[in-house]
Amino acid sequence: MTAPEFARPERIDMIGEGARTIAIAADPAERAALAARFGLIEVADLHAEFTVNRDPGGIVARGRVIARVVQRCVVTAEPISTPIDEPVALRFVADESALGDEIELTADALDIIPYADGVIDLGEAAAETMALALDPFPRGPNAESVLREAGVLREGEVGPFSGLAALKAKLKGTPD
Repeated sequence: MTAPEFARPERIDMIGEGARTIAIAADPAERAALAARFGLIEVADLHAEFTVNRDPGGIVARGRVIARVVQRCVVTAEPISTPIDEPVALRFVADESALGDEIELTADALDIIPYADGVIDLGEAAAETMALALDPFPRGPNAESVLREAGVLREGEVGPFSGLAALKAKLKGTPD
């Protein structure tokens, strides 16, 4: 297994009993490697702040991941600058199998991340949070006109009622 591009390991034996705040930021080389990993034009900024503490279920990390990325529009391939500001609520556990098969989701549920060798990686947690916050199909401001010029219909213009909508528009004397 290769090391993550943005590794910020924290030894759990150094966390202590009280809450501790940890701030991390990716340097330019790490951001470039993350951009390549996630298929982005650029990761212009990536930083996070976590409050980390122990609890009976493992190590809990809560905080925010802030990033600014540049994605490609899926229609025009134009660059789109995307801000990310995501809350994070994680529980790092030493043995994921100890959780059992049944998981009850509640409003205050924490995402579970296994760790090994007594080390949690807050950098990889921040990178994955950023990636999950990305729009999988980003569209730029020119996407709609390019699609229209190519003859791609909108969702409301197709389907069983599209003919009725076109007839209604025709009867009103207005183009659809």
